[in-house]
Amino acid sequence: MNIPYAGLVFAAFTTAAVFSPLVSAAAAGAYPDRPVRLVVGFPPGGAADILGRVAAQQLSDRLGQQVVVDNRGGAGGLIATEIAARANADGYTLLFSSIPHVINPHLYKKVSYDAIKDFTPVVQFVAVPLMMAAGPSLPAKTVKELVTYAKANPGKINYGSAGSGSSSHLAVELFKSMAGVRMEHIPYKGTGPLITDLLAGQIGVTIASAVPLAPQVRSGGKLRGLAVTGPKRSAAFPELPAIAETVPGYEVVNWFGVFVPSGTPAAIVKRVNAELNTALNSPDLVKRLNAQGADTVGGSAEAFARVVKTDYAKWAKVVKESGAQVD
Repeated sequence: MNIPYAGLVFAAFTTAAVFSPLVSAAAAGAYPDRPVRLVVGFPPGGAADILGRVAAQQLSDRLGQQVVVDNRGGAGGLIATEIAARANADGYTLLFSSIPHVINPHLYKKVSYDAIKDFTPVVQFVAVPLMMAAGPSLPAKTVKELVTYAKANPGKINYGSAGSGSSSHLAVELFKSMAGVRMEHIPYKGTGPLITDLLAGQIGVTIASAVPLAPQVRSGGKLRGLAVTGPKRSAAFPELPAIAETVPGYEVVNWFGVFVPSGTPAAIVKRVNAELNTALNSPDLVKRLNAQGADTVGGSAEAFARVVKTDYAKWAKVVKESGAQVD
């Protein structure tokens, strides 16, 4: 029987449409049959590494294959993201990333990937609010007192950040804009030296990751926690108000989550999402992450994608207004 060419083409497309979901499901059923790599864009010991290793261990336990953390520090996470963008979209390379994922494309002149189009968000693992902390040289004890003091002394308060274009730098720039105050920026090469100078009174205030600031604040020493940057008080720091209680609408949350290269089978995305959501329902893990200053999130891949797209637009505006740029 002769079948017209058009009929053959139609049959081919129909067959592909029918079997494509089956192939995807089969791939997910066999996945993973070898170790999985979780690329982390920061060196060992930092918040991204600590939280990434927690996520990797949870996935290892549930997927039945070792999930190996691959630290690729440098350029604020840019190097790791470029590596992940070039990886095969087969589920064997995952990216554990945070808010620099949506800041870097606006900050660096040359970026070889599209933060939105080249990645599929899988799940938001945790949210880590930044902390506003003051040293002994700043008389303000609350955010309201800081705003009042800054307005009475424009440009006289020095604030420190973990580096030009870092989330801590841009978080203060957003605060300055929304609160209508002037403060002078002192960039550091990381949070460690920043904390040293904050304790010594060389700078008055900072907004930085709560993970390294928390031990200093909770020790009852010279460092005072003023507030957290989330939309509401954090379960990890219930004693601290949100900046939004004084400056309505202010919100900076350094989320950490898992991405895969675009084109990764949907069934694999669904599997990884489900396994991490199961892990995040464990009271023991919630307690462990809270102790690190992190609030557990979880949820659907679609919900995380909305967070990523919203923050991409938000930080484009902040970077532009701050004038921050890295060659």
